[in-house]
Amino acid sequence: MPAAVTPDARAVWTRLRATTWALCAIVFLAAFESLAVTTVMPTVSLELDGAGLYAVAFAAPLASGVVGMVLAGAWADRTGPARPLVAAAGAFVLGLVVAGLAPTMVVLAGGRLLQGLGGGALTVVSYVVVARLYPGELHPRVFAGFSAAWVVPSLVGPPVAGLVTEHLHWRWVFLAVAVLVVPVVAVVLRRVAPVGAPEPADASRAAPDRAAGGSRVASRRVAWAVLAAVAVLALGASAELTGAATTATAVVGGGVALVALARLVPAGTLRAVRGLPAVVASRGLLAGAFFGAEVYLPYLLTRRYDVAATLAGVTLTGAALTWALASWLQGRLGETRLGHERAIRVGTIVVTLGIAASTLAAAVHAPVPVLVVTWATAGFGMGLTYARQTVLVLRYSSREAAGTNSSALSVADSIGASMALAVTGVVFAAAADQGGDAPYVACLALTVVLAAGSAVVARRVAARQATGPAGSPAPAVEPTDPSAART
Repeated sequence: MPAAVTPDARAVWTRLRATTWALCAIVFLAAFESLAVTTVMPTVSLELDGAGLYAVAFAAPLASGVVGMVLAGAWADRTGPARPLVAAAGAFVLGLVVAGLAPTMVVLAGGRLLQGLGGGALTVVSYVVVARLYPGELHPRVFAGFSAAWVVPSLVGPPVAGLVTEHLHWRWVFLAVAVLVVPVVAVVLRRVAPVGAPEPADASRAAPDRAAGGSRVASRRVAWAVLAAVAVLALGASAELTGAATTATAVVGGGVALVALARLVPAGTLRAVRGLPAVVASRGLLAGAFFGAEVYLPYLLTRRYDVAATLAGVTLTGAALTWALASWLQGRLGETRLGHERAIRVGTIVVTLGIAASTLAAAVHAPVPVLVVTWATAGFGMGLTYARQTVLVLRYSSREAAGTNSSALSVADSIGASMALAVTGVVFAAAADQGGDAPYVACLALTVVLAAGSAVVARRVAARQATGPAGSPAPAVEPTDPSAART
């Protein structure tokens, strides 16, 4: 705990120590599952004869996560975080069990859909717990802890997943996480059980989902979220079609997904309007770039470099380590020595350079250590950026809109990543006839464009407002009804 915080904040930090550790443990388990599945999925697709659904298996939890995020955000704003926390954990665990026992790739993708529904909700509920339990000056420290929670799984996740796959079975990668989630969530639930819905900051205005027609607003948002998820999955499935059907499905799916996204994020997000919309837009592009590239690196190494699954996971380990290192560094520097806007601008540039270097390395078939270093560079940029984007969203949000705006950030994150995965799946299929490294290079090149777009948008994340009454940036203006937001 840095000395700069007030005595009251220090007391809160001490009182919530167990809760903080449990929240970080949730991130830890999600990180382990994500990194491990990325490592073992080439083996899974081979055993279940599901190479055609490889990209869909990754896009499925991201797409369904959008629905979970919207449901959890509105639910937490309306009733408090306890109930959505229980529902989210239940869906997450059930999805892991289904995926772990899946006899076919189709069933596994179905389990991943359910897992994503719960995982997306868990992410948003965790943000709401931070907003409700911790003072604002502790938010950067908590979110730095979230990012640092990737350290241990980044060290042991991919190698352990490879060892489990080689010596036991890949199914245990899913089932083991399902067992461990339950007691961790129980610790957080004990603390948040008495936390109800937030009181409006202004008595003359009710929170969005408690105002007249609030339930209809929430229903519309869920409907748009379902439409976005279906569109993204259709986009990913277009890679399995042939001829004009591929192009038509991809164009329609992508267009519908963007229309739905515009209804789920703050007004002006798709135009990167300065302030809150630009932060959300930057996150969506950044997630699409990084995670769209990440899933193809183990694929490249195992198929083109003939590297074992255990060693292929080292590439992800290096990036996760530098992500955690940069997150710890930005947390120690604080806002005074490294402002939020500057951290986001620098971080997105570093990510762009790292992905571009990885693409070049793949194009020339550089040695494996080169790919490890270039991808680790991209991970460092993510560590500088991700926590600060989350902090800015909470800072730009009123207390009663924390859940809705947190869900908007997570929705942009998830749709950005899932659309990137779906499009790269189409690109990969189109370039497959060229053979060699060409399909992988084509997919990585697309993610470089997304990363560059995030770096451009990052220049607009500072709000127009000056400062609030306490000297901190005043909340950015956001729509009372985010479901009515347009581009």
